[in-house]
Amino acid sequence: MTLLVFVAGLMLLILGAEGLVRGASRLATRDGMSPLIIGLTVVAFGTSSPELAVSLKAALDDQAGIAMGNVVGSNIFNVLFILGVSALIVPLAVAQQLIRFDIPLMVGLSLAVLLLAMNGSVGRLDGGLLVAGLGAYLVFLFLQNAKAPSAEAAPDGESAPASLGINLLYVGGGLAMLVLGSRWLVDGAVSFAQSLGISEQVIGLTIIAAGTSLPEVVTSIIAALRGERDIAVGNVVGSNVFNILGVLGLTGLLAPSGIAVSDAMLGFDIPVMIVVALACLPICFTGGVINRWEGGVLLAYYLAYTLYLILAATQHDALQAFSASLIYFALPLTALTLVMLAMQDHRRRRRP
Repeated sequence: MTLLVFVAGLMLLILGAEGLVRGASRLATRDGMSPLIIGLTVVAFGTSSPELAVSLKAALDDQAGIAMGNVVGSNIFNVLFILGVSALIVPLAVAQQLIRFDIPLMVGLSLAVLLLAMNGSVGRLDGGLLVAGLGAYLVFLFLQNAKAPSAEAAPDGESAPASLGINLLYVGGGLAMLVLGSRWLVDGAVSFAQSLGISEQVIGLTIIAAGTSLPEVVTSIIAALRGERDIAVGNVVGSNVFNILGVLGLTGLLAPSGIAVSDAMLGFDIPVMIVVALACLPICFTGGVINRWEGGVLLAYYLAYTLYLILAATQHDALQAFSASLIYFALPLTALTLVMLAMQDHRRRRRP
């Protein structure tokens, strides 16, 4: 029964996000928003709506491990898994606006989460600051849209229907399914954690984070297959920004006692999120393309991160050897490779 509730909640989240994104993106297209802005706002924020619904439900139910783990785990999943798989399908082009502003913003916000959580919680003041930042980010994007308006089609390639009522029905129905789906998903996940003896934090970082990120997976992979490679990257970056400013901000603002941050989250998972965000800088700056081999490296690191969480949760004997191989071999080798690529790209740009 627990598995049925969990799967039903996950399906409602996916369907609800699809309805919300479709209705909202068509409404935005009717108002003349450019495809890039739609990708960074309506599509990215809409595909992050499952994270918002689940984290709010968990925080209001005093399940801080799930609320915080969902945000941090989703951001890690978005970059390592979604960009990795999408780049393996086809090398991903990175729009200049993302390189100049949105990716550095994602890195800065990841660092801000660590600073805000240093006292052991993300409270209402912290949440209010993040929500205010979300408002400023939206204003910036809409000003960018006003400078370069576009009447192109929505990112999914479909024309906007004439009926305003149908679009509003998509949005309303999608929100209703998100609310119900988040309740079932969280209840099922908590039952899983209790039955397996695994902490709610690990469940939030893995199963829930991957499940609530499925809309981003579908959106980015379809965009890559259709050749809309900048949208695939923009969706991930925009979703990560919204996860921090919108999901974590609103959750911290509305949770009765804020969101408690465990020592494990503060000492390991949030730093991993920061490192993952930082890795996007050299990968995206070198030629403005994420190549297939870079996608393979990203995906491999997600699998390694997930394996580490499982080994740590079960206190497996292989944990120490696995951790040492990552710390003393894999991470330094990857960092050296990225630095060398960045230096080569810098020299190439300076050539006349």
